[in-house]
Amino acid sequence: MHQPVSLFFKQKPYCGTFFYINNDLNNVTCWEIQHKKCKLYPNVDYEIYEFQVTRKSKPMASEQSLQPDIMLSDKMTDTGTDLWVFGYGSLMWRPGFDSAESVPALLHGFSRSLCIYSHVYRGTPELPGLVLGLNSGGFCHGQAFRVAAGHKVPVLDYLREREQVSGVYIEKYLPVELADGREIEALVYVADPLHMQYAGGLNVQAMAAMVGQACGQAGPNCDYVINTVQHLQMMDIRDELLEAVLELLPSSVS
Repeated sequence: MHQPVSLFFKQKPYCGTFFYINNDLNNVTCWEIQHKKCKLYPNVDYEIYEFQVTRKSKPMASEQSLQPDIMLSDKMTDTGTDLWVFGYGSLMWRPGFDSAESVPALLHGFSRSLCIYSHVYRGTPELPGLVLGLNSGGFCHGQAFRVAAGHKVPVLDYLREREQVSGVYIEKYLPVELADGREIEALVYVADPLHMQYAGGLNVQAMAAMVGQACGQAGPNCDYVINTVQHLQMMDIRDELLEAVLELLPSSVS
């Protein structure tokens, strides 16, 4: 019988997840998830970059760790129900999919922030940039899109390809208030505070310092922030945090 090992992934799950494996690292079977937010998802390839032998852990049913968000899963299997998607960044003005309806919306319990390190598009591993995510607490003005029932599966596939490249965002199904008074539940991508790219806790000065010097494959990080603020203002949304970061950027870039 082989010893269980602790595996550390570039995607979910993260540190502290115990597995029973064979010698060639195939046929991975989950034993125990130490943190409730760590999950394995079916049909997803996980790249192992470090592993080490650990003490034996209690066996745990692998089906439990393989369960995606229950509400979202139920929503996707209900072929007769439309899907709402809440956007708070570029998804607002560049959704990339057709919607039957687009309405200004308000999400409670989360706030927009530059809380994700960017190692590719707006920065590098040596000099990371910052991009948007949703932090727990507060509220967020955004845009809600209603996707017709017959299109929600391909739209979800597209969103996962767009938003889940590094696994830094968690899919949530949350209550959202629409500008016309309706209350709906929508798919929301929130920042995962356990992910290695999570940059929570930075103050405005630290954010501005990083944004002002980072540059990635998509261009300077400052252009990302400037573009985001401009688009939000065009949609009559004032974001005090982003505007404060913008004001602290050197005049040569802002």
